[in-house]
Amino acid sequence: MAVRGGATRGWNNGRVDPAQPAEHRPAEPTPSTTPSTPSPLPPGPPGREKARSERSPKDMAISLLVLLVPIALLLAFYRGFLGGDQPSTVDPAPAVEQARAANAFPVSQPAGLDSDWRTVSASYRTVEGGSSLRIGYLTPEGRGAQLVQSNVPPERLLPAELTAEGQPQGPTEVGGRNWQRYTARGNEQALVLLEPGRTVIVVGDARENELRRLADAVR
Repeated sequence: MAVRGGATRGWNNGRVDPAQPAEHRPAEPTPSTTPSTPSPLPPGPPGREKARSERSPKDMAISLLVLLVPIALLLAFYRGFLGGDQPSTVDPAPAVEQARAANAFPVSQPAGLDSDWRTVSASYRTVEGGSSLRIGYLTPEGRGAQLVQSNVPPERLLPAELTAEGQPQGPTEVGGRNWQRYTARGNEQALVLLEPGRTVIVVGDARENELRRLADAVR
């Protein structure tokens, strides 16, 4: 039987043509879903880290010394040339003259005190019931003492100056006059001289011998 239309595809006189491979196309790459890892930063210079880790206590001490030397020099200049540790002093004369001009009571200015007694405050003020002259001192031992002269009645003046803690401790003679020893606020003590028209108080945290020295200077 004759084959119509000639030999069919794939046949060639009874032979089968070999199958042709299908056209090969490269597979399209699929997008990656894995996030990209950032590349690490380049390491710093090894010498710097090594220098930090190898700083010895001696190097640290030298660095601290370099900082402290200028501070010490400035402190020495402040103390030696500017008087940084010296208390500021005042002239009590204007306050004394003001009290004398008021003529409210006899006014005394301590006499004969050594130069290491420093006057640090002075004021004259009119207060309820009278007026008061107050002079503050820094004693040679670096303690505080005040000289108060006033015509305020003692029953009002003493509680105001010595507080409720002020209690009489007995008489004592200073410079040929009879003073009264008192306790005062905190660790303070006082010497009190009662005169007609005037009360004199020497009070402070100074030692008793310094308080007596100031009381003896009141004339």
